[in-house]
Order: sequence, then structure tokens, then C-alpha cells
Amino acid sequence: MLTLEAATLEAIVAHARRDHPDEACGVVAGPAGSDRAQRLIPMANAERSPTFYRLDPAEQLQVWREMDDRDEVPVVIYHSHTATEAYPSRTDISYASEPDAHYLLVSTRDPGIPEVRSYRIADGAVTEEEVRVVETLPSEQAAL
Repeated sequence: MLTLEAATLEAIVAHARRDHPDEACGVVAGPAGSDRAQRLIPMANAERSPTFYRLDPAEQLQVWREMDDRDEVPVVIYHSHTATEAYPSRTDISYASEPDAHYLLVSTRDPGIPEVRSYRIADGAVTEEEVRVVETLPSEQAAL
């Protein structure tokens, strides 16, 4: 199950709406060894496409280095689909390279009602998971 703060999910949906009709993408980082999605990092879609996304390589290198420096990992990797349901495409599945990450998809095909779904993708297998939205994540001490 993916647990996200309401403000983080709202910001992801706002990013997807803002970039529509192109796909939006980004990461939510959290402490290494945890599953705590804490720090939202909206990123640029290098493809600027309504049907495909690719993290800008230079920006991705910078973000991943910053996460390393902060002892963080990409807990959530998100992107939007602009004309289809929030389900990973064959391309999304083939590019999923973080087996411990949650892959969150936001469909903006109906601008009034965003569809948000999350998956685990490992070795080409896609498993949908529940998305739990909370006002605030429990403190790290309480989570231990």
C-alpha cells in the first residue's frame, strides 16, 4: 500500500493538470530504508509529449545525486496519462527500473475527475496497490 499526504497527492494532480496536454512526471523522495514518501520533486518531461514521458537525463542525475546526499531514495515515481486510464503502458513497464518504488499514475483524460492509481512494477510484473491518503504522515518515531 502507498501512503501519501493529501497535500502531496494534491500537488501531483495539480502538476499533471498544469502540464496537460503533455504528460507530467516527477518523484517523491523519502529516507533510505523506509517507505515514507516525504519530499515532492516535480520534474520536466524531456519529451514534452502527450503520449510519452522521459525524465530529463541531466535533471535526473542532479535529483538522484541530491537524494544520495540526503540519504533518500525515490519512494514514488509518478507520471500522467493524458488520454488513457491510469494504468502502466508497455513502455512504462519496460522503463520501470526501481523495483522498490511505487509507480503512481494520474489520468487527466477527464479534467474534472483525475484518476489516481499506484503500482509496483518489478521484472515486468505489474501489481496494483491501494493508495491511502492521510493528512500527515506519522512521525518517524511512531513508524518504527
